[in-house]
Amino acid sequence: MMEPLLPTGTPDLDEAALTLLSRSAALGGQLHPTTRASVVSFLRIINCYYSNLIEGHGPRPIDIERAMRHDYSAESAKRDLQLESLAHIECQRLIEERIAAEPDVAVADGDFLRWLHRMFYGRLPDSLRTVSNDSTGETAAVIPGEFRQREVQVGRHIGPPATSLVAFIDRFSSFYRIESFRGIGPIVAVAAAHHRLMWIHPFLDGNGRVARLFTDAWFRRMPLPGYGLWNVSRGLARRRNDYMGALSRGDATRRNDLDGRGNLSNEGLASFCRFFFEVCLDQVDFMAKQLDLPGLLERVEGYVALRSTRTLPPPEPQGEPLRIEASRMICEALLRGEVGRGDLVRGSGLAERTGRKLLGQLLDERLLVSDTPKGPVRFGLPAHAADYFIPGLSS
Repeated sequence: MMEPLLPTGTPDLDEAALTLLSRSAALGGQLHPTTRASVVSFLRIINCYYSNLIEGHGPRPIDIERAMRHDYSAESAKRDLQLESLAHIECQRLIEERIAAEPDVAVADGDFLRWLHRMFYGRLPDSLRTVSNDSTGETAAVIPGEFRQREVQVGRHIGPPATSLVAFIDRFSSFYRIESFRGIGPIVAVAAAHHRLMWIHPFLDGNGRVARLFTDAWFRRMPLPGYGLWNVSRGLARRRNDYMGALSRGDATRRNDLDGRGNLSNEGLASFCRFFFEVCLDQVDFMAKQLDLPGLLERVEGYVALRSTRTLPPPEPQGEPLRIEASRMICEALLRGEVGRGDLVRGSGLAERTGRKLLGQLLDERLLVSDTPKGPVRFGLPAHAADYFIPGLSS
C-alpha cells in the first residue's frame, strides 16, 4: 500500500544528498564550538516558530523567548500558543539528550515515534489537545503518545485504516533503519521517510510536528555534521504551499508500468525528495552566508553603532544606549567562545568601573551570557537582536 519506500532510478537524489552533506559539514566549521552551541540553542526557537507556523500557529520568536523566562501573555489563547512553543523546544532538547545517551536509538521505531508525540502533546494545555470535525462538529481528545483509533482524511488523502496502523508502522520501522543504509543512503532515506510518515498519519493530530521532529532526530542520529545550525522547518514554512503540493504528489498512486512497482508512484516520491533537498540546501546556503565570520562581525558592530546613537523601537531594549566599545566585547566572545570577565573588561579599553557597567548591561540584554554570576561569558543571541545579527532569520 505504501511502496515504494525509497525512490529508484534517481541518481540526481544521490548527488543532492552528497552536496547537502558537504555543505552542511562546511557550515559546522565556521564558528567556535562554544559560539556554535549558543547559535544552535537560539535556533531551537526558530525551528519551533517555523514548525508551528506551518500549522497556522505563530507566536513570534520574541514572544517564545519571553515564555522561556515565564513572561506569558495575559490573553489565554496567546498564552496557550506560547506553551505550545515551549513544548516543542523542550521536545527538541529531549531528542538531543536521548540521542546523546542512546546513540544507537532507532528513531523510526514505533516506540520512538510514540515517545515524540507523548513528549510534545503531553506538555500542551488542554485547549490544544482536542480536534474537531468541521463537517460533523464532533470533538475528540488527542491522547499523547497513542496511535489514532479512528479514520482520518487530510485534503484528498485518506490515511490507512486505524486497524492496520501497527502493520504500517512495523513496516516503516523495519525499512527505515539508519544502519541499514550506507554512504549517503541515510540522507536520501530521511527525505522519503518524512513523506511516508506523513502518509501513514499515525496520530489523531500533531503528525506534521512529529514528522519534522522525527526528521530532526534522524539528522542528529546519523549524525549530519552542521545540522542544528540550519533546520528543515524554516525552509518548509517559507514554501508552505509548495510543501503541501509536494506531499500531495508523493501520495499519488502508480500511473503505469514505468512508474515503479509499488502501489504508490515512484516519481511522486522522487518529486517530494527533490523538493526536500531543495529546501535543505537553500537553508544551508542561507545560514552559511549569514554565519560567515567577517559579515557576522560587521553586523554586530553595525548593531552596536545603531544602539549607541538611539533607542530602537519595541521590542528592542528600552534602556540606556550601548557604548561603542560593546562591539569589541561581543566580538571577542564570539571569536573566542568563552572569555573571563576581567579579560573582557581589560580588552575593551575602558576604565574598570565603566567596563564592568557595560559588561553588566550586555549580560542584562543577553547579548552576552554566563552560567554563573562571576563565571566566564560567551556570545548570546537574544531574539531582539537576532534579525540584526542574522538578517531574515525569522522572516
